[in-house]
Amino acid sequence: MVEIGQDIDRAEQLLRKGEVVGIPTETVYGLAGNALNEESILKIYSVKNRPKFDPLIAHVDTLDKVKGLVDEIPEKAKILAKKFWPGPLTILLKKKRHVPDLLTSGLNRMAIRIPHHPITQELLSKLDFPLAAPSANPFGYVSPTSAQHVANQLGEQISYILDGGDCEVGLESTIIGFEDNDPVVYRLGGTKIEEIEGSIGSVRINVNMSSNPAAPGMLKSHYSPGRKILLGNIEENLKDLDPNTTGIISFQKEYDLPMKNLAVLSDTGDLNQAARNIFTALRKMDQSHLKIILAEYLPEEGLGRAVNDRLRRASV
Repeated sequence: MVEIGQDIDRAEQLLRKGEVVGIPTETVYGLAGNALNEESILKIYSVKNRPKFDPLIAHVDTLDKVKGLVDEIPEKAKILAKKFWPGPLTILLKKKRHVPDLLTSGLNRMAIRIPHHPITQELLSKLDFPLAAPSANPFGYVSPTSAQHVANQLGEQISYILDGGDCEVGLESTIIGFEDNDPVVYRLGGTKIEEIEGSIGSVRINVNMSSNPAAPGMLKSHYSPGRKILLGNIEENLKDLDPNTTGIISFQKEYDLPMKNLAVLSDTGDLNQAARNIFTALRKMDQSHLKIILAEYLPEEGLGRAVNDRLRRASV
């Protein structure tokens, strides 16, 4: 089984050799490799079995390193970086020529962020290259929020996993870019739309599920627990189903089902807690005896928007 530990120096050495390792962030665990090395990028795609038309996010620890990778940073992007970095916000910026097209799937913009996790920040500070780090799971499956999840999903395919504990946010980063200087959100995630609009004004939301993504995380089918998910009114949908072979992901209500079939995201109705728990709940539903999973939408506000987005993609 792959080794799990907190040896930052070992992770650094492996990354310098072109290997890939699991790293913690505040959002989800990432499968990290040198973002400027095409061989490392190819290893990420290979280990994840990820299509090469789905671009990757680059991670650095300082704004100066961002400036060394992109042509310019628009004024509104500077405002967002100052307020939300380090944190769960990814910004799409026009890349410099030396940034591999393989990283961006041929697009002229690269996705980049500064993660908010002390272990990964220390690792990044030791490196003179950014880390590409999509979620450390097989493509299309539920994103990992602990080191053990990474080990369970990727096994011997990687050399090492840095253990940073359970992820604080539990959802991938929000992704924002600019079209004719107007801000556009391409993926809902750990930074709330309301907070972004409080900093730079109104934004356009373009999170259409696509087979030709303009940014990471836009593919139509994703986050699958390996079972059919039916979204809607749980009580109505449960009427004609066998409770012993039905799983339920509810926002805060308990149901009369075996406990192994039930995942309550937040018994207090806390959307932040629900966001932290959504991937754990989806992973819990990956049980052989379940035939169908029932789930419901959360209030369409705050991180509830991002949770709903993940549920929609998981149900496709």
